[in-house]
Amino acid sequence: MATGRTDPQRRERILAATLDHIAAEGVAGVSHRKIAARAGVPLGSMTYHFTGIDDLLREAFTRFADHIVTVFDEHLGGVDDPEQAREALTSLVHALSEGPRRDLVLTQELYTLAARRPEYRALTQAWMARSRHLLERHFDPGTARQLDALIEGLTLHRALDLEPHDRDLTNEAIRRITTTA
Repeated sequence: MATGRTDPQRRERILAATLDHIAAEGVAGVSHRKIAARAGVPLGSMTYHFTGIDDLLREAFTRFADHIVTVFDEHLGGVDDPEQAREALTSLVHALSEGPRRDLVLTQELYTLAARRPEYRALTQAWMARSRHLLERHFDPGTARQLDALIEGLTLHRALDLEPHDRDLTNEAIRRITTTA
């Protein structure tokens, strides 16, 4: 194992290993020993880089939330009008639901942790605020809030359904929320 001087990416590897471990075994299985082994670092690196398990989890989940917000931005960033935004949202739902199973598991693990432990709610609230901010480039705040919830629900349903719904149904749901009567 490399020393800290010759291993400048050690902290990043620990965070990546933490997310990999959570995806494989859940938050309940996280320990300094298990993460150090998965990251291939000395056990002492854990307490050198992180004040404790909660610090490690917060940073790892913050990195994960940053990743998902980047996916949102990749889909919505070049959009110029509401029709393009609707199509981009349909593509986003399908990309998230057909993407790595790891991302789906990490999302649910973070939500469960936030539901049980109020100190993690701030992390999920910040993530939702960032997602809604991207949606508000194209829709009013109330619609953006509804869309954010719809995206989460449709993604989860598509990912877990034995016969996921198609793009037409996703597009119809988005259109219903984003089109005024």
